[in-house]
Amino acid sequence: MMSAARGACHYAAPAGLARGTAQESGVTEQFWLGVFIILLGGGLNGSFPLPMKYSRRWRWENTWLVFALTALLALPWILAGGFVPHLSQVYREVPARTLALPIALGFLWGIAQTTFGLGLKALGMAFAFPIVAGLSALFGSLLPLLVLSPQDLLQPRGILLFVSIPVLFVGLGFYAGAGLRRDREQTEGSTSVSPLRGGFMVGLAICIFTGVVGPSWNLGFAFSGDVVGKSLDLGASPITSTYAVWALVLTAGFIPNLLYCAFLLFRDHGWRVFASAGCAKEAFLGMSMGVLWLSGIVLYGIGATLVGKYGTSVGFALFVSALILTSNTEGIMAGEWKGTTRRTKRLLAAGAAVVIVAVVVLSLGGLF
Repeated sequence: MMSAARGACHYAAPAGLARGTAQESGVTEQFWLGVFIILLGGGLNGSFPLPMKYSRRWRWENTWLVFALTALLALPWILAGGFVPHLSQVYREVPARTLALPIALGFLWGIAQTTFGLGLKALGMAFAFPIVAGLSALFGSLLPLLVLSPQDLLQPRGILLFVSIPVLFVGLGFYAGAGLRRDREQTEGSTSVSPLRGGFMVGLAICIFTGVVGPSWNLGFAFSGDVVGKSLDLGASPITSTYAVWALVLTAGFIPNLLYCAFLLFRDHGWRVFASAGCAKEAFLGMSMGVLWLSGIVLYGIGATLVGKYGTSVGFALFVSALILTSNTEGIMAGEWKGTTRRTKRLLAAGAAVVIVAVVVLSLGGLF
């Protein structure tokens, strides 16, 4: 999931920074500004499911469809159309195969985006986000390395990647233990908290699938260099040139979300819910989710550019860490872990800490 942002932002440090005390001070200020923007982006991205918790009238599929329309269709084309000069010319002058590959990979990612929504529904923010983010970070780094640079597997970058794998799985083990205990304690200890729909193991399997398949977006960006290059040639900036790719990948990802939501809406006669009382508030909640989600990724791209050569290493570790900490904190505050013991919450905290360590180790590969 979140590795998509990483794949979108492999930029060099801003040009034109000469040596000297004044310039070095400017570079430092840009670095810390970039760090702040990255942390803000991670916080926003980790918060995007929160508005759904305040939905009282709409079903999951109603809210998720509005979210998908906002985040995966409307906003990406607004950004691409507004910030990429001669957008239609960019697509015309790029080979069809170059366009087809990110679209196909975006469609595959869209399946994972749909299952991510189901995982959030089943397990909650505090549990689903770290599992998906950790696995996405791992496979989002591993797959491009295997496809594009297999020779780097025995270099420091590849070695650090393999070192992070057992650390990540230890963290996931803590999460699994915490989730099983939560399932049991909430079921036995409180009549006000319902058991997890579909069972904990089903929700866990959904999140694992999402984390493994989600980084296909990363490959979509990895194979889109010609689109970015053409955008730059026609006047886009290094930051906004990727918006032409976002529009393709996200639109393709929107299709599985639309199909699954439409299936549920037809099956359960949910289309009429859109016109029910309070629909304006419910629609606002869905659109807020979309704005939070895409804003987080856009801010990461800006922050990674300001940080410079450390944007996709240190910057990405900060982004995922902020995402995990935010989703854990807000999930607990929203009552997802209500009725659980202190030991269960400690397992949750340990899982978050270990997954963050794994992401940091993985991201150190970007220094080499």
